[in-house]
Amino acid sequence: MGIKFVDLFAGIGGIRLGFENAMRQLGINTECVLSSEIDKKACETYELNFSEVPAGDIYEISEITDDFDFLLAGFPCQSFSYAGKKRGFGDTRGTLFFEIERLLKKHKPRGFLLENVRGLVSHDKGRTLTTIIEKLETLGYKVDYMLLNSSNFGVPQNRVRIYIIGLLGKEPLHEIQSDTGSSDSHNYKTKQLSMFDSELKYPKVQDILESDSNITDEYTCTDEFTNMLSKVVGNNYNKLHGVRLIDYRGGNSIHSWELGLKGDCTQKEIQFMNALIANRRKKIFGTHQDGKMLTLKQIKTFFDNPELEEIISSLIKKGYLKEVDGKYNPVAGNMSFEVFKFLDPDSISITLTSSDCHRLGIVQNNMPRRITPRECARLQGFPDNFICHPNDISAYKQFGNTVSVPVVEKVILDLFENNSKYFSSNIEEEQVVQY
Repeated sequence: MGIKFVDLFAGIGGIRLGFENAMRQLGINTECVLSSEIDKKACETYELNFSEVPAGDIYEISEITDDFDFLLAGFPCQSFSYAGKKRGFGDTRGTLFFEIERLLKKHKPRGFLLENVRGLVSHDKGRTLTTIIEKLETLGYKVDYMLLNSSNFGVPQNRVRIYIIGLLGKEPLHEIQSDTGSSDSHNYKTKQLSMFDSELKYPKVQDILESDSNITDEYTCTDEFTNMLSKVVGNNYNKLHGVRLIDYRGGNSIHSWELGLKGDCTQKEIQFMNALIANRRKKIFGTHQDGKMLTLKQIKTFFDNPELEEIISSLIKKGYLKEVDGKYNPVAGNMSFEVFKFLDPDSISITLTSSDCHRLGIVQNNMPRRITPRECARLQGFPDNFICHPNDISAYKQFGNTVSVPVVEKVILDLFENNSKYFSSNIEEEQVVQY
């Protein structure tokens, strides 16, 4: 008999893949009775890998002909605020979660796994998550959730997500506890060093890189951009490890004025812009999130140069600086960079997103390039036999949107192993591994 399940908001099937991997390890047969996804390009990738085309919009799925035992859903974090204003908070109608609620109420599967962004925990001061849990409990489910970082599950990516588990009429037992991991790559590297005597292997970006022979010209940085980078690092591009290209932050960053993106800058102009970036966030100038526009008098407190007015005038003409009512601020230009972040091969990746995957870079054998769709897939824990969408733009977007497969796999394994009697009552005895 095995486990029948549905895969809602399926994307390219990352949650399904993790679920099926776990069931395979437990010796439990699986059957997907329904998959649903509205994005056509994601459906194409899903079909390539699972030989089925997901049903479309979940709003149009009124009937599931087969009963099912488990529900999977990576539902979007749609705001509950509008529904709350219209009907009073606590009403989920009008949100995509209501569709999950509707199917759970009708079919009463034995359990579920829901995945979402970590912001769900704090959204609307926590009331959104509280509402979701209360609705699930009203349907008869006992619910718990964990905040987990993919970097703790063999995936070299700093990706924290919420995983909500529930069982019908039974408190879900589980050993995996919330752990948001290291907040950045520097802390992660420190953690690695402190674990030198541990048997645990902490994954790094260098573990997922393709060989040089697989890297085609389309992924290498253009000569123009590479020449710009050389203005800052010379011919040693390894200095780019972990560097972010961004115009409104300091730290381990390279800025457009250093690259000459809008025109070459003098050394004094570069020094001025870097000083402005470093000082405009100081509390004495205000507490604006991205820094405060400063007057000439304020600027002179940290950059008092006899040529200051000429420097400012030149930077305004080149487009690096703007002036409004006698106050000055950098013109942010990070979206213009060919690569906005070079990953550190000895650490973990920043969180992949659908909008920025294609602009993540790596320096391999002193060659700066963009990471490939296959490397994005590996950063999410997808096996190499998983077929990427043939269009790179779609592939990057999909891997930025999807889940980390090994996290789902471990969460499901943990859930089934710690609640084996609960699940085995609905599975043929020979299909259940004895724990």
